[in-house]
Amino acid sequence: MKRDRLNNELQTLERKIRLLMTEYSHEKKINDDLKSQTHELKNLLDLKEQQILDFQNKIKISTIVDSISVGESEATEVKNKIDDYIKEIDKCINQLSK
Repeated sequence: MKRDRLNNELQTLERKIRLLMTEYSHEKKINDDLKSQTHELKNLLDLKEQQILDFQNKIKISTIVDSISVGESEATEVKNKIDDYIKEIDKCINQLSK
């Protein structure tokens, strides 16, 4: 009698442990997925911040070019040269970030 009761309690305990382990595995997977998602979002945020900085620099340069008091054709030439420089700098930044 005592042995049956002990055996039943042991089986109940084993079942609860299996359920707990299953739940733990499930929660661990969710946690790992969230960590991965967080990492991806941080990378995306860094990329977007870099893009914002690039756009801000382009706006500054455009403002400088627009403020140069030269003829229209000379201003266009200067703007084109600066755009070329910006493209080259962007290429260098991309290569350095790899």
